[in-house]
Amino acid sequence: MTETPAADAPAPDAPAASAPAAEAAPAPAPAPSEAPALSNAIAEAVRPGYTFEGAALELGGLMLNADELSDVHIRIPLGMLNRHGLVAGATGTGKTKTLQLLAEQLSDNGVPVFAADIKGDLSGLSVPGAGGEKIQARAKSVGQEWTAQGFPTEFFALGGDGIGVPLRVTMESFGPVLLSKVLGLNETQESSLGLVFHYADKAGLPLVDLADLREVVKFLTSDEGKPSLKELGGLSAATAGVILRELIGFSDQGADAFFGEPEFAVTDVLQVRDGKGVISLVELPNLQDRPALFSTFLMWLLGQLFRELPEEGDLDKPKLVFFFDEAHLLFADASKAFLEQIAQTVRLIRSKGVGVFFVTQSPTDVPDEVLAQLGSRIQHQLRAHTPNDAKALKQTVNTYPNSAYDDLGEVITSLGIGEAVVTVMNEKGAPTPVAWTRLRAPESLMGPAETSAMEAAVKASALYAKYAEVVNSESAAEKLGKAAEQTAKVEAERAQSEQKRAEAPTAKETGSPGKRGRSGAIADAAWSSADDIAAALAPRGKKQLARNVTNILKGVFGRR
Repeated sequence: MTETPAADAPAPDAPAASAPAAEAAPAPAPAPSEAPALSNAIAEAVRPGYTFEGAALELGGLMLNADELSDVHIRIPLGMLNRHGLVAGATGTGKTKTLQLLAEQLSDNGVPVFAADIKGDLSGLSVPGAGGEKIQARAKSVGQEWTAQGFPTEFFALGGDGIGVPLRVTMESFGPVLLSKVLGLNETQESSLGLVFHYADKAGLPLVDLADLREVVKFLTSDEGKPSLKELGGLSAATAGVILRELIGFSDQGADAFFGEPEFAVTDVLQVRDGKGVISLVELPNLQDRPALFSTFLMWLLGQLFRELPEEGDLDKPKLVFFFDEAHLLFADASKAFLEQIAQTVRLIRSKGVGVFFVTQSPTDVPDEVLAQLGSRIQHQLRAHTPNDAKALKQTVNTYPNSAYDDLGEVITSLGIGEAVVTVMNEKGAPTPVAWTRLRAPESLMGPAETSAMEAAVKASALYAKYAEVVNSESAAEKLGKAAEQTAKVEAERAQSEQKRAEAPTAKETGSPGKRGRSGAIADAAWSSADDIAAALAPRGKKQLARNVTNILKGVFGRR
Protein backbone atom coordinates (compact mmCIF):
# COMPACT_ATOMS: atom_id res chain seq x y z
CA MET A 1 0.00 0.00 0.00
CA THR A 2 1.38 3.41 -0.99
CA GLU A 3 2.09 5.63 2.00
CA THR A 4 1.43 9.39 2.05
CA PRO A 5 4.32 11.43 3.52
CA ALA A 6 3.59 12.94 6.88
CA ALA A 7 2.69 16.61 6.91
CA ASP A 8 5.66 17.56 9.04
CA ALA A 9 8.22 15.57 7.07
CA PRO A 10 11.06 17.67 5.63
CA ALA A 11 10.42 18.75 2.07
CA PRO A 12 12.74 17.31 -0.54
CA ASP A 13 15.46 19.57 -1.89
CA ALA A 14 14.17 21.86 -4.62
CA PRO A 15 15.86 21.54 -7.99
CA ALA A 16 18.52 24.14 -8.78
CA ALA A 17 17.12 27.22 -10.40
CA SER A 18 19.72 27.01 -13.14
CA ALA A 19 18.67 23.50 -14.18
CA PRO A 20 17.08 23.46 -17.62
CA ALA A 21 13.41 22.52 -17.87
CA ALA A 22 14.21 19.52 -20.06
CA GLU A 23 16.16 17.94 -17.22
CA ALA A 24 13.34 18.27 -14.68
CA ALA A 25 12.40 15.02 -12.86
CA PRO A 26 9.61 13.08 -14.67
CA ALA A 27 6.16 12.96 -13.09
CA PRO A 28 5.67 9.90 -10.83
CA ALA A 29 3.92 6.90 -12.42
CA PRO A 30 0.37 6.11 -11.23
CA ALA A 31 0.30 3.89 -8.18
CA PRO A 32 -0.44 0.28 -9.15
CA SER A 33 -3.83 -1.08 -8.12
CA GLU A 34 -3.84 -2.63 -4.69
CA ALA A 35 -6.38 -5.29 -5.75
CA PRO A 36 -3.93 -7.78 -7.29
CA ALA A 37 -1.63 -7.51 -4.30
CA LEU A 38 -4.53 -8.02 -1.90
CA SER A 39 -5.81 -10.98 -3.93
CA ASN A 40 -2.39 -12.57 -3.95
CA ALA A 41 -2.12 -12.02 -0.20
CA ILE A 42 -5.43 -13.83 0.36
CA ALA A 43 -4.43 -16.73 -1.89
CA GLU A 44 -1.06 -17.16 -0.24
CA ALA A 45 -2.57 -16.92 3.25
CA VAL A 46 -5.20 -19.56 2.48
CA ARG A 47 -3.28 -22.02 0.27
CA PRO A 48 -1.10 -23.69 2.98
CA GLY A 49 -4.12 -24.27 5.21
CA TYR A 50 -5.80 -26.57 2.69
CA THR A 51 -2.81 -28.68 1.71
CA PHE A 52 -3.36 -32.09 3.32
CA GLU A 53 -1.42 -35.34 3.17
CA GLY A 54 -4.35 -37.74 3.43
CA ALA A 55 -7.57 -38.15 1.45
CA ALA A 56 -9.91 -35.17 1.39
CA LEU A 57 -13.26 -34.07 0.01
CA GLU A 58 -13.02 -31.39 -2.67
CA LEU A 59 -15.35 -28.49 -1.93
CA GLY A 60 -14.40 -25.99 -4.63
CA GLY A 61 -12.11 -23.12 -5.55
CA LEU A 62 -11.00 -20.09 -3.53
CA MET A 63 -12.61 -16.83 -4.62
CA LEU A 64 -10.51 -13.70 -4.33
CA ASN A 65 -13.51 -11.42 -4.80
CA ALA A 66 -16.98 -11.59 -6.28
CA ASP A 67 -15.63 -12.13 -9.81
CA GLU A 68 -12.13 -13.57 -9.51
CA LEU A 69 -11.14 -17.16 -8.74
CA SER A 70 -7.72 -18.45 -7.69
CA ASP A 71 -6.10 -21.81 -8.31
CA VAL A 72 -6.39 -22.74 -4.59
CA HIS A 73 -8.55 -25.81 -3.91
CA ILE A 74 -10.65 -25.81 -0.73
CA ARG A 75 -10.94 -29.24 0.86
CA ILE A 76 -11.96 -31.16 4.02
CA PRO A 77 -9.69 -33.95 5.35
CA LEU A 78 -11.65 -37.21 5.21
CA GLY A 79 -10.24 -38.37 8.54
CA MET A 80 -11.49 -35.23 10.33
CA LEU A 81 -15.15 -35.54 9.39
CA ASN A 82 -15.89 -37.27 12.70
CA ARG A 83 -15.17 -33.85 14.26
CA HIS A 84 -18.60 -32.88 12.92
CA GLY A 85 -19.69 -29.82 11.00
CA LEU A 86 -22.28 -27.17 10.18
CA VAL A 87 -23.89 -26.19 6.89
CA ALA A 88 -25.81 -22.93 7.34
CA GLY A 89 -27.42 -20.28 5.19
CA ALA A 90 -30.64 -18.56 4.29
CA THR A 91 -33.34 -20.30 2.26
CA GLY A 92 -32.41 -20.72 -1.40
CA THR A 93 -28.65 -20.17 -1.03
CA GLY A 94 -27.58 -23.72 -1.94
CA LYS A 95 -27.46 -25.72 1.32
CA THR A 96 -29.15 -28.77 -0.21
CA LYS A 97 -26.71 -28.82 -3.14
CA THR A 98 -23.81 -28.61 -0.69
CA LEU A 99 -25.22 -31.55 1.24
CA GLN A 100 -25.57 -33.42 -2.08
CA LEU A 101 -21.96 -32.64 -3.01
CA LEU A 102 -20.67 -33.91 0.33
CA ALA A 103 -22.79 -37.07 0.16
CA GLU A 104 -21.50 -37.91 -3.32
CA GLN A 105 -17.85 -37.63 -2.38
CA LEU A 106 -18.34 -39.55 0.85
CA SER A 107 -19.99 -42.36 -1.10
CA ASP A 108 -17.13 -42.33 -3.61
CA ASN A 109 -14.72 -42.78 -0.70
CA GLY A 110 -16.64 -45.78 0.67
CA VAL A 111 -18.31 -43.88 3.53
CA PRO A 112 -22.05 -44.56 4.16
CA VAL A 113 -24.29 -41.51 4.54
CA PHE A 114 -27.60 -40.94 6.32
CA ALA A 115 -29.66 -37.83 5.58
CA ALA A 116 -33.19 -36.52 5.94
CA ASP A 117 -34.72 -35.59 2.59
CA ILE A 118 -36.99 -32.71 3.54
CA LYS A 119 -38.12 -31.58 0.08
CA GLY A 120 -37.39 -34.74 -1.90
CA ASP A 121 -34.52 -33.14 -3.84
CA LEU A 122 -31.88 -35.49 -2.45
CA SER A 123 -33.53 -38.47 -4.14
CA GLY A 124 -31.69 -37.26 -7.25
CA LEU A 125 -28.50 -38.71 -5.73
CA SER A 126 -29.59 -42.07 -7.17
CA VAL A 127 -29.67 -40.72 -10.75
CA PRO A 128 -26.86 -39.35 -12.98
CA GLY A 129 -26.94 -35.57 -13.44
CA ALA A 130 -28.18 -33.85 -16.59
CA GLY A 131 -25.04 -31.86 -17.37
CA GLY A 132 -25.09 -28.90 -19.75
CA GLU A 133 -23.00 -25.87 -20.63
CA LYS A 134 -23.49 -24.08 -17.32
CA ILE A 135 -22.46 -27.15 -15.34
CA GLN A 136 -19.37 -27.66 -17.48
CA ALA A 137 -18.41 -24.00 -17.20
CA ARG A 138 -18.75 -24.05 -13.44
CA ALA A 139 -16.77 -27.27 -13.17
CA LYS A 140 -13.97 -25.85 -15.31
CA SER A 141 -13.80 -22.68 -13.22
CA VAL A 142 -13.02 -24.66 -10.05
CA GLY A 143 -10.82 -27.34 -11.63
CA GLN A 144 -13.47 -30.09 -11.45
CA GLU A 145 -13.57 -32.97 -13.91
CA TRP A 146 -17.35 -33.34 -13.96
CA THR A 147 -18.84 -36.74 -14.85
CA ALA A 148 -22.54 -37.53 -14.55
CA GLN A 149 -23.15 -40.44 -12.17
CA GLY A 150 -25.66 -41.81 -9.69
CA PHE A 151 -24.88 -43.33 -6.30
CA PRO A 152 -26.19 -46.38 -4.38
CA THR A 153 -29.22 -45.18 -2.42
CA GLU A 154 -31.77 -46.62 0.03
CA PHE A 155 -35.09 -44.83 0.52
CA PHE A 156 -36.90 -44.87 3.87
CA ALA A 157 -40.15 -43.39 5.18
CA LEU A 158 -41.12 -42.88 8.83
CA GLY A 159 -43.89 -45.35 9.60
CA GLY A 160 -44.38 -46.00 5.89
CA ASP A 161 -45.64 -42.44 5.31
CA GLY A 162 -44.18 -42.16 1.83
CA ILE A 163 -42.51 -44.27 -0.83
CA GLY A 164 -39.60 -45.66 1.16
CA VAL A 165 -39.06 -48.70 3.36
CA PRO A 166 -41.06 -48.18 6.60
CA LEU A 167 -39.02 -47.04 9.59
CA ARG A 168 -40.42 -47.83 13.03
CA VAL A 169 -39.17 -47.61 16.59
CA THR A 170 -40.52 -49.21 19.75
CA MET A 171 -41.86 -46.86 22.39
CA GLU A 172 -39.58 -48.48 24.98
CA SER A 173 -36.52 -47.71 22.87
CA PHE A 174 -37.66 -44.16 22.06
CA GLY A 175 -37.81 -43.38 25.78
CA PRO A 176 -39.39 -40.65 27.92
CA VAL A 177 -36.91 -37.84 27.21
CA LEU A 178 -37.37 -37.88 23.44
CA LEU A 179 -41.11 -38.45 23.73
CA SER A 180 -41.45 -35.49 26.11
CA LYS A 181 -39.80 -33.30 23.45
CA VAL A 182 -42.32 -34.51 20.86
CA LEU A 183 -45.30 -33.98 23.18
CA GLY A 184 -44.10 -30.58 24.36
CA LEU A 185 -44.15 -31.56 28.04
CA ASN A 186 -42.58 -29.37 30.71
CA GLU A 187 -39.82 -30.68 32.97
CA THR A 188 -42.23 -31.81 35.71
CA GLN A 189 -44.36 -33.70 33.22
CA GLU A 190 -41.23 -35.16 31.61
CA SER A 191 -40.12 -36.50 35.00
CA SER A 192 -43.58 -37.99 35.55
CA LEU A 193 -43.51 -39.66 32.14
CA GLY A 194 -40.21 -41.23 33.14
CA LEU A 195 -41.96 -42.76 36.15
CA VAL A 196 -44.58 -44.30 33.85
CA PHE A 197 -41.83 -45.92 31.78
CA HIS A 198 -40.20 -47.13 35.00
CA TYR A 199 -43.46 -48.65 36.22
CA ALA A 200 -44.05 -50.45 32.91
CA ASP A 201 -40.56 -51.93 32.99
CA LYS A 202 -40.91 -53.05 36.62
CA ALA A 203 -44.38 -54.53 36.01
CA GLY A 204 -43.24 -56.51 32.96
CA LEU A 205 -45.37 -54.48 30.53
CA PRO A 206 -43.43 -54.06 27.24
CA LEU A 207 -43.99 -50.66 25.62
CA VAL A 208 -43.92 -51.43 21.90
CA ASP A 209 -46.29 -48.89 20.37
CA LEU A 210 -48.23 -45.80 21.30
CA ALA A 211 -51.27 -47.85 22.35
CA ASP A 212 -49.17 -49.64 24.98
CA LEU A 213 -48.17 -46.39 26.65
CA ARG A 214 -51.72 -45.05 26.52
CA GLU A 215 -53.08 -48.20 28.17
CA VAL A 216 -50.49 -48.08 30.96
CA VAL A 217 -51.37 -44.45 31.74
CA LYS A 218 -55.10 -45.30 31.59
CA PHE A 219 -54.54 -48.15 34.03
CA LEU A 220 -52.64 -45.95 36.47
CA THR A 221 -55.47 -43.41 36.45
CA SER A 222 -58.19 -46.07 36.90
CA ASP A 223 -59.59 -47.37 40.21
CA GLU A 224 -57.64 -50.61 39.78
CA GLY A 225 -54.38 -48.77 39.18
CA LYS A 226 -54.64 -46.17 41.96
CA PRO A 227 -52.56 -48.25 44.42
CA SER A 228 -49.78 -48.52 41.81
CA LEU A 229 -50.05 -44.81 41.05
CA LYS A 230 -49.68 -44.03 44.75
CA GLU A 231 -46.59 -46.25 45.00
CA LEU A 232 -44.88 -44.28 42.22
CA GLY A 233 -44.88 -41.24 44.48
CA GLY A 234 -43.89 -38.48 42.07
CA LEU A 235 -46.73 -39.03 39.63
CA SER A 236 -49.98 -37.27 40.45
CA ALA A 237 -53.32 -38.21 38.96
CA ALA A 238 -53.59 -34.73 37.43
CA THR A 239 -50.22 -34.99 35.65
CA ALA A 240 -51.04 -38.49 34.45
CA GLY A 241 -54.24 -37.07 33.01
CA VAL A 242 -52.31 -34.37 31.12
CA ILE A 243 -49.93 -36.97 29.69
CA LEU A 244 -52.84 -39.15 28.62
CA ARG A 245 -54.53 -36.25 26.82
CA GLU A 246 -51.29 -35.40 24.99
CA LEU A 247 -50.86 -39.03 23.94
CA ILE A 248 -54.40 -39.18 22.59
CA GLY A 249 -53.84 -35.97 20.63
CA PHE A 250 -50.53 -37.32 19.34
CA SER A 251 -52.30 -40.46 18.17
CA ASP A 252 -54.95 -38.39 16.39
CA GLN A 253 -52.14 -36.84 14.32
CA GLY A 254 -51.35 -40.27 12.90
CA ALA A 255 -48.32 -40.94 15.09
CA ASP A 256 -49.29 -44.57 15.78
CA ALA A 257 -47.63 -45.63 12.52
CA PHE A 258 -44.19 -44.50 13.69
CA PHE A 259 -44.07 -46.78 16.72
CA GLY A 260 -44.03 -50.55 16.59
CA GLU A 261 -42.16 -53.60 15.38
CA PRO A 262 -40.01 -54.58 13.66
CA GLU A 263 -37.81 -51.83 15.02
CA PHE A 264 -35.26 -50.40 12.61
CA ALA A 265 -31.74 -51.74 13.14
CA VAL A 266 -29.39 -48.78 12.88
CA THR A 267 -26.61 -50.97 11.50
CA ASP A 268 -28.63 -51.16 8.27
CA VAL A 269 -27.38 -47.66 7.41
CA LEU A 270 -23.74 -48.85 7.42
CA GLN A 271 -23.80 -50.48 4.00
CA VAL A 272 -21.07 -50.39 1.36
CA ARG A 273 -21.68 -51.70 -2.19
CA ASP A 274 -18.93 -52.24 -4.73
CA GLY A 275 -16.65 -49.97 -2.75
CA LYS A 276 -19.17 -47.12 -2.54
CA GLY A 277 -20.94 -46.05 0.62
CA VAL A 278 -24.72 -46.42 0.48
CA ILE A 279 -26.66 -43.17 0.93
CA SER A 280 -29.70 -43.74 3.16
CA LEU A 281 -32.41 -41.10 2.71
CA VAL A 282 -35.48 -40.80 4.93
CA GLU A 283 -38.22 -38.78 3.31
CA LEU A 284 -40.21 -36.35 5.42
CA PRO A 285 -43.14 -35.38 3.17
CA ASN A 286 -45.31 -33.72 5.83
CA LEU A 287 -42.67 -32.08 7.98
CA GLN A 288 -44.86 -29.08 8.75
CA ASP A 289 -47.46 -31.34 10.40
CA ARG A 290 -45.14 -33.13 12.82
CA PRO A 291 -41.82 -31.25 12.91
CA ALA A 292 -40.87 -32.27 16.45
CA LEU A 293 -41.51 -35.95 15.76
CA PHE A 294 -39.32 -36.04 12.67
CA SER A 295 -36.37 -34.21 14.20
CA THR A 296 -36.60 -36.23 17.42
CA PHE A 297 -36.71 -39.50 15.49
CA LEU A 298 -33.41 -38.56 13.87
CA MET A 299 -32.00 -37.89 17.32
CA TRP A 300 -33.16 -41.35 18.42
CA LEU A 301 -31.35 -42.87 15.46
CA LEU A 302 -28.17 -41.01 16.35
CA GLY A 303 -28.49 -42.13 19.97
CA GLN A 304 -28.91 -45.76 18.89
CA LEU A 305 -25.75 -45.52 16.80
CA PHE A 306 -23.91 -44.23 19.85
CA ARG A 307 -25.18 -47.10 22.01
CA GLU A 308 -24.62 -49.91 19.52
CA LEU A 309 -21.41 -49.07 17.68
CA PRO A 310 -18.06 -50.08 19.20
CA GLU A 311 -15.34 -47.62 20.15
CA GLU A 312 -13.08 -46.95 17.16
CA GLY A 313 -10.97 -43.92 18.04
CA ASP A 314 -9.63 -41.85 15.13
CA LEU A 315 -9.96 -43.58 11.75
CA ASP A 316 -8.64 -42.78 8.29
CA LYS A 317 -12.24 -42.20 7.29
CA PRO A 318 -15.53 -42.21 9.24
CA LYS A 319 -17.82 -45.24 9.40
CA LEU A 320 -20.84 -43.01 8.76
CA VAL A 321 -21.65 -39.35 8.24
CA PHE A 322 -25.05 -38.23 9.50
CA PHE A 323 -26.69 -35.08 8.07
CA PHE A 324 -29.21 -33.47 10.40
CA ASP A 325 -31.30 -31.21 8.16
CA GLU A 326 -33.65 -28.54 9.59
CA ALA A 327 -31.67 -28.77 12.83
CA HIS A 328 -33.45 -25.78 14.34
CA LEU A 329 -36.52 -28.01 14.80
CA LEU A 330 -34.50 -30.26 17.09
CA PHE A 331 -33.46 -27.48 19.45
CA ALA A 332 -36.65 -25.41 19.50
CA ASP A 333 -38.31 -25.45 22.94
CA ALA A 334 -36.02 -28.28 24.07
CA SER A 335 -35.79 -29.12 27.76
CA LYS A 336 -32.51 -28.97 29.66
CA ALA A 337 -32.36 -32.78 29.84
CA PHE A 338 -32.90 -33.06 26.09
CA LEU A 339 -30.19 -30.53 25.24
CA GLU A 340 -27.77 -32.28 27.58
CA GLN A 341 -28.50 -35.57 25.84
CA ILE A 342 -27.80 -34.06 22.41
CA ALA A 343 -24.57 -32.40 23.53
CA GLN A 344 -23.31 -35.60 25.15
CA THR A 345 -24.16 -37.73 22.12
CA VAL A 346 -22.42 -35.36 19.70
CA ARG A 347 -19.37 -35.09 21.95
CA LEU A 348 -18.91 -38.84 22.41
CA ILE A 349 -20.08 -40.33 19.12
CA ARG A 350 -16.98 -39.23 17.23
CA SER A 351 -15.05 -42.00 18.99
CA LYS A 352 -17.50 -44.44 17.37
CA GLY A 353 -16.38 -43.23 13.94
CA VAL A 354 -19.53 -41.20 13.22
CA GLY A 355 -19.53 -37.63 11.92
CA VAL A 356 -22.56 -35.37 12.35
CA PHE A 357 -23.36 -32.33 10.20
CA PHE A 358 -26.14 -30.00 11.31
CA VAL A 359 -27.91 -28.19 8.46
CA THR A 360 -29.88 -25.06 9.36
CA GLN A 361 -30.42 -21.43 8.43
CA SER A 362 -28.26 -19.71 11.05
CA PRO A 363 -25.47 -20.88 13.36
CA THR A 364 -27.43 -19.24 16.18
CA ASP A 365 -30.05 -21.99 15.77
CA VAL A 366 -27.58 -24.40 17.37
CA PRO A 367 -26.89 -24.20 21.14
CA ASP A 368 -23.39 -23.09 22.11
CA GLU A 369 -22.55 -26.42 23.77
CA VAL A 370 -23.22 -28.19 20.46
CA LEU A 371 -21.83 -25.49 18.15
CA ALA A 372 -18.50 -25.58 19.97
CA GLN A 373 -18.05 -29.20 18.89
CA LEU A 374 -18.50 -28.61 15.14
CA GLY A 375 -15.07 -28.55 13.52
CA SER A 376 -16.06 -27.75 9.92
CA ARG A 377 -18.18 -24.74 8.90
CA ILE A 378 -19.74 -24.15 5.47
CA GLN A 379 -21.58 -20.85 5.68
CA HIS A 380 -23.82 -19.79 2.79
CA GLN A 381 -25.29 -16.32 2.51
CA LEU A 382 -26.95 -14.77 5.53
CA ARG A 383 -29.37 -11.89 5.16
CA ALA A 384 -29.42 -8.93 7.53
CA HIS A 385 -32.74 -7.23 6.85
CA THR A 386 -33.82 -6.88 10.49
CA PRO A 387 -32.09 -5.99 13.78
CA ASN A 388 -32.28 -9.66 14.80
CA ASP A 389 -30.69 -10.66 11.49
CA ALA A 390 -27.89 -8.14 12.02
CA LYS A 391 -27.30 -9.47 15.52
CA ALA A 392 -27.18 -13.06 14.22
CA LEU A 393 -24.71 -12.02 11.52
CA LYS A 394 -22.41 -10.39 14.06
CA GLN A 395 -22.55 -13.47 16.29
CA THR A 396 -21.75 -15.67 13.29
CA VAL A 397 -18.71 -13.61 12.30
CA ASN A 398 -17.40 -13.73 15.86
CA THR A 399 -17.34 -17.54 15.78
CA TYR A 400 -14.85 -17.64 12.88
CA PRO A 401 -11.07 -17.56 13.23
CA ASN A 402 -9.24 -14.49 11.99
CA SER A 403 -9.51 -14.09 8.24
CA ALA A 404 -7.70 -12.27 5.46
CA TYR A 405 -10.92 -10.48 4.55
CA ASP A 406 -11.32 -6.94 5.85
CA ASP A 407 -15.06 -7.35 6.51
CA LEU A 408 -16.14 -10.97 6.81
CA GLY A 409 -19.71 -9.92 7.59
CA GLU A 410 -19.93 -8.09 4.28
CA VAL A 411 -18.54 -11.15 2.49
CA ILE A 412 -21.17 -13.42 4.07
CA THR A 413 -24.07 -11.13 3.12
CA SER A 414 -22.80 -10.79 -0.47
CA LEU A 415 -22.24 -14.49 -1.19
CA GLY A 416 -23.85 -15.74 -4.38
CA ILE A 417 -25.85 -18.95 -4.76
CA GLY A 418 -23.47 -21.90 -4.61
CA GLU A 419 -20.85 -19.90 -2.73
CA ALA A 420 -19.87 -20.24 0.90
CA VAL A 421 -17.41 -19.11 3.52
CA VAL A 422 -15.51 -22.19 4.66
CA THR A 423 -13.26 -23.16 7.53
CA VAL A 424 -12.51 -26.76 8.47
CA MET A 425 -10.40 -28.65 10.97
CA ASN A 426 -7.03 -29.65 9.55
CA GLU A 427 -5.25 -32.94 10.18
CA LYS A 428 -3.66 -31.53 13.33
CA GLY A 429 -7.00 -30.42 14.76
CA ALA A 430 -6.52 -26.69 14.12
CA PRO A 431 -8.95 -24.50 12.15
CA THR A 432 -8.00 -23.65 8.58
CA PRO A 433 -8.04 -20.06 7.26
CA VAL A 434 -11.44 -18.67 6.30
CA ALA A 435 -11.99 -19.20 2.57
CA TRP A 436 -14.57 -17.61 0.28
CA THR A 437 -15.38 -20.62 -1.88
CA ARG A 438 -17.18 -21.34 -5.13
CA LEU A 439 -18.53 -24.84 -4.55
CA ARG A 440 -18.32 -27.68 -7.03
CA ALA A 441 -21.36 -28.91 -8.93
CA PRO A 442 -22.96 -32.22 -7.86
CA GLU A 443 -22.58 -35.02 -10.42
CA SER A 444 -25.97 -36.57 -9.66
CA LEU A 445 -29.36 -35.14 -10.59
CA MET A 446 -30.01 -31.79 -8.89
CA GLY A 447 -33.69 -32.42 -8.24
CA PRO A 448 -36.11 -35.23 -7.33
CA ALA A 449 -35.84 -38.64 -8.95
CA GLU A 450 -38.83 -40.09 -10.79
CA THR A 451 -41.39 -41.61 -8.42
CA SER A 452 -41.58 -44.81 -10.47
CA ALA A 453 -37.81 -45.28 -10.26
CA MET A 454 -37.88 -44.79 -6.48
CA GLU A 455 -40.75 -47.26 -6.04
CA ALA A 456 -38.91 -49.86 -8.09
CA ALA A 457 -35.74 -49.35 -6.03
CA VAL A 458 -37.68 -49.75 -2.77
CA LYS A 459 -39.42 -52.96 -3.87
CA ALA A 460 -36.07 -54.42 -4.98
CA SER A 461 -34.37 -53.61 -1.67
CA ALA A 462 -33.61 -56.46 0.73
CA LEU A 463 -34.67 -54.13 3.55
CA TYR A 464 -38.21 -53.91 2.20
CA ALA A 465 -38.85 -57.57 2.96
CA LYS A 466 -37.39 -57.04 6.42
CA TYR A 467 -39.45 -54.01 7.47
CA ALA A 468 -42.55 -53.82 5.25
CA GLU A 469 -44.93 -55.82 7.44
CA VAL A 470 -45.92 -54.81 10.98
CA VAL A 471 -45.31 -57.42 13.71
CA ASN A 472 -47.91 -57.57 16.49
CA SER A 473 -46.27 -59.18 19.52
CA GLU A 474 -47.81 -59.37 22.99
CA SER A 475 -47.08 -56.13 24.80
CA ALA A 476 -48.50 -53.89 27.52
CA ALA A 477 -51.85 -53.23 25.84
CA GLU A 478 -52.52 -56.94 25.34
CA LYS A 479 -51.38 -57.89 28.84
CA LEU A 480 -53.47 -55.20 30.51
CA GLY A 481 -56.39 -56.17 28.30
CA LYS A 482 -56.16 -59.81 29.37
CA ALA A 483 -55.86 -58.79 33.02
CA ALA A 484 -58.95 -56.61 32.68
CA GLU A 485 -60.86 -59.46 31.03
CA GLN A 486 -59.87 -61.86 33.81
CA THR A 487 -60.91 -59.35 36.47
CA ALA A 488 -64.24 -58.80 34.73
CA LYS A 489 -64.78 -62.56 34.49
CA VAL A 490 -64.11 -63.07 38.21
CA GLU A 491 -66.41 -60.17 39.10
CA ALA A 492 -69.15 -61.58 36.88
CA GLU A 493 -68.86 -65.04 38.48
CA ARG A 494 -68.97 -63.52 41.96
CA ALA A 495 -72.04 -61.46 41.11
CA GLN A 496 -73.75 -64.50 39.61
CA SER A 497 -73.01 -66.58 42.71
CA GLU A 498 -74.35 -63.87 45.02
CA GLN A 499 -77.48 -63.58 42.92
CA LYS A 500 -78.11 -67.33 43.12
CA ARG A 501 -77.71 -67.29 46.89
CA ALA A 502 -80.11 -64.38 47.16
CA GLU A 503 -82.69 -66.11 44.99
CA ALA A 504 -82.42 -69.60 46.66
CA PRO A 505 -85.55 -70.40 48.94
CA THR A 506 -84.88 -70.96 52.66
CA ALA A 507 -86.30 -73.87 54.76
CA LYS A 508 -88.67 -71.45 56.52
CA GLU A 509 -90.01 -70.23 53.14
CA THR A 510 -90.68 -73.78 51.93
CA GLY A 511 -92.14 -74.99 55.29
CA SER A 512 -89.92 -78.06 55.14
CA PRO A 513 -87.27 -79.10 57.62
CA GLY A 514 -84.88 -79.66 54.78
CA LYS A 515 -82.77 -82.63 53.81
CA ARG A 516 -81.63 -83.32 57.35
CA GLY A 517 -85.24 -84.07 58.41
CA ARG A 518 -86.88 -83.46 61.78
CA SER A 519 -83.82 -84.30 63.83
CA GLY A 520 -81.86 -81.69 61.95
CA ALA A 521 -84.49 -79.08 62.65
CA ILE A 522 -84.51 -79.96 66.36
CA ALA A 523 -80.72 -79.68 66.44
CA ASP A 524 -80.88 -76.27 64.80
CA ALA A 525 -83.41 -75.12 67.32
CA ALA A 526 -81.27 -76.42 70.17
CA TRP A 527 -78.22 -74.67 68.78
CA SER A 528 -80.22 -71.49 68.53
CA SER A 529 -81.26 -71.88 72.17
CA ALA A 530 -77.67 -72.55 73.21
CA ASP A 531 -76.56 -69.39 71.47
CA ASP A 532 -79.28 -67.40 73.19
CA ILE A 533 -78.31 -68.77 76.60
CA ALA A 534 -74.61 -68.05 76.03
CA ALA A 535 -75.36 -64.53 74.86
CA ALA A 536 -77.52 -63.89 77.93
CA LEU A 537 -75.05 -65.23 80.46
CA ALA A 538 -71.82 -63.75 79.06
CA PRO A 539 -72.47 -60.08 79.92
CA ARG A 540 -73.27 -61.04 83.51
CA GLY A 541 -69.91 -62.65 84.10
CA LYS A 542 -71.27 -66.17 83.63
CA LYS A 543 -68.85 -67.02 80.81
CA GLN A 544 -67.85 -70.36 82.34
CA LEU A 545 -71.50 -71.34 82.80
CA ALA A 546 -72.20 -70.38 79.19
CA ARG A 547 -69.35 -72.62 78.01
CA ASN A 548 -70.68 -75.52 80.14
CA VAL A 549 -74.20 -75.21 78.68
CA THR A 550 -72.80 -75.15 75.17
CA ASN A 551 -70.67 -78.26 75.80
CA ILE A 552 -73.69 -80.16 77.19
CA LEU A 553 -75.74 -79.37 74.08
CA LYS A 554 -72.83 -80.45 71.85
CA GLY A 555 -72.80 -83.77 73.59
CA VAL A 556 -76.53 -84.27 73.05
CA PHE A 557 -76.87 -83.11 69.44
CA GLY A 558 -73.35 -83.40 68.13
CA ARG A 559 -71.06 -80.64 66.66
CA ARG A 560 -72.15 -78.35 63.87
